[in-house]
Amino acid sequence: MMIIANTPRLTLRLVNIHDAEFIFELLNDPSWIKHIGDRGITDLERARTWINDGPLKSQSTHGFSFYVVTLKESGVQIGLCGLVKREVLPNVDIGYAFLPRYWGQGYAEEAAIAIVHYAHAQLGIDKLAAITSPENASSNKLLKKLGFDFEDEVMLMLSGEEKRCNLYGYAMRE
Repeated sequence: MMIIANTPRLTLRLVNIHDAEFIFELLNDPSWIKHIGDRGITDLERARTWINDGPLKSQSTHGFSFYVVTLKESGVQIGLCGLVKREVLPNVDIGYAFLPRYWGQGYAEEAAIAIVHYAHAQLGIDKLAAITSPENASSNKLLKKLGFDFEDEVMLMLSGEEKRCNLYGYAMRE
């Protein structure tokens, strides 16, 4: 198991095939579909394919991906947080999504801070991007809290559909 980061309450680790049930639940949550998009994960086999073609392929190609966020004490999977290189953006993009029952407890902030640190300290990345739907108030608020600067509202082609997004940038500080 490849651990990327530990925080006081969380462990961030590489996704694996055994996460298929969790991925199926997260990617079919109404909030994921509304704010990120329907990935067509209709069964566990498609969840396993998404794991292989998404995070695992990104990790082998770029050296980073989305990571499973687990509660340190129990190992329970609560969300994804990590980095993605999108063809439509010049900089590496931070992203996160959590199951609704874990919202409002500071987990997304804790995980995102760990990923920003990892991107800089381990990968040498000095500028990050972030995108979120303009309607996703909590995600927009979190990005600002993390020190990301709103740059523009843009139309991006994401997973085959054009989406209106708020684009944020973050320059690493020493």
